Amino acid sequence: MDQESMPSTKFSRIVALTGASAQVSMNYLKHYGKRALGGKVDSERLHERNASAIYKTFSEIKGGPLKLAQMLSIDKNLLPPAYAKEFAQAQYSAPPLSYPLVVRTFHREFGKSPTELFDTFTQNAAHGASIGQVHRATIGDRAFAVKVQYPGVAKSLQSDLNFIKPIALQILGLKESQIAPYIAEVEKRLLEETDYTMELMRSIDLSRRSGHLPNIRFPIYYPDLSSPRILTLDWIDGVPLDQFADSPSTSQAERDRIGQALWDFYDYQIHTLNVFHADPHPGNFLIKDGQLWVIDFGCTKQIDPDYYRKHFRFLDNEVLSNRVLLEECLAEIGVFYESDSNELRKNILEICAVSIELLGRPFRNGCFNFGDESFIQGMYKLGEDNLQSRDLRTMKGASGDVDGVYTNRAYFGLYSLLARLRCRVETRLPEWLQTVSA
Repeated sequence: MDQESMPSTKFSRIVALTGASAQVSMNYLKHYGKRALGGKVDSERLHERNASAIYKTFSEIKGGPLKLAQMLSIDKNLLPPAYAKEFAQAQYSAPPLSYPLVVRTFHREFGKSPTELFDTFTQNAAHGASIGQVHRATIGDRAFAVKVQYPGVAKSLQSDLNFIKPIALQILGLKESQIAPYIAEVEKRLLEETDYTMELMRSIDLSRRSGHLPNIRFPIYYPDLSSPRILTLDWIDGVPLDQFADSPSTSQAERDRIGQALWDFYDYQIHTLNVFHADPHPGNFLIKDGQLWVIDFGCTKQIDPDYYRKHFRFLDNEVLSNRVLLEECLAEIGVFYESDSNELRKNILEICAVSIELLGRPFRNGCFNFGDESFIQGMYKLGEDNLQSRDLRTMKGASGDVDGVYTNRAYFGLYSLLARLRCRVETRLPEWLQTVSA
């Protein structure tokens, strides 16, 4: 059902989040109280109740909290299963806002109603997401996707994230010092996502610079029908990437073609443009006429040249095979602290070596089969092992560069999508590393 209203002021949103936090606390009190009295407790059921309460509130207030849920749900190892299952809904849909609220946004942005700008405009949203919802509109024979931002999400983003930080820490079992720099990076990217004028410019620019890639297509964007809170682009009738991947009628040749297009898209943007699409969930990609359409550039990330050099050096075979050189490279990106004991440094070094070998494996084979389930299962197991690692959990603060938050997210999402496609992809090291590794 459509929402007739949503909390749009900082105060009303904090009240809603406070309610969710109180519900979670009450569930914990009941759980531990029952256990203290010797009763039988069900930890899985506790997680299910808490996940449901949190997601219900996040989906109602939308914005930063719902976007964070979407991000966390991509990594199956980051959350307890109940949270991962509940938050996965954020990748596709959220209860849409009612039409009168949409009309109000149009009047505020354009001084006109939707039907004064378009010949037709659907009152019901075709798709509801974390930052905004999409309506289908037409002018003559041309169909448009019109993304309308939810009211209040931009102004309340910082206070929302500050409030939900303790909830996230409790779910993830981490310390604030371990994630504070990363929360700041997420906040920065989310603020950019609420600026549709910036998204419009980036979408046009990256579509133009990536338009030569085989089997990749992009919609046309319309500045005259866009504003800081409304974004208009071509309506694309296509099959969502996950449905295409899961369909038994999809041939191996089709899987390989789309998988190659997806790999080439990220490979070119990261290693040539040094700016990339940083939101690799399947809802942002459609398949139409055997081609991959990229329909959302809301989240992009510019890679700092120094960061790029330091981090992609780990793809160099010499770095992986030489523990002294590997330790030097890890120290350069801030993984170690001066106060770390020799034993801790040794353990972290071995953990990193295993991670680097696994995550860099597709680059080293020339042709990689993402249909090999052992690879993606190895990734999930690696994530689970790292979460359980006493050495990693007792580290004194956040390690590594915060620029890695979205780079790592992009590759994890890319690998997950390619594994879902079960495709075979032609890969290669970046050109500058081919020379170094020769």
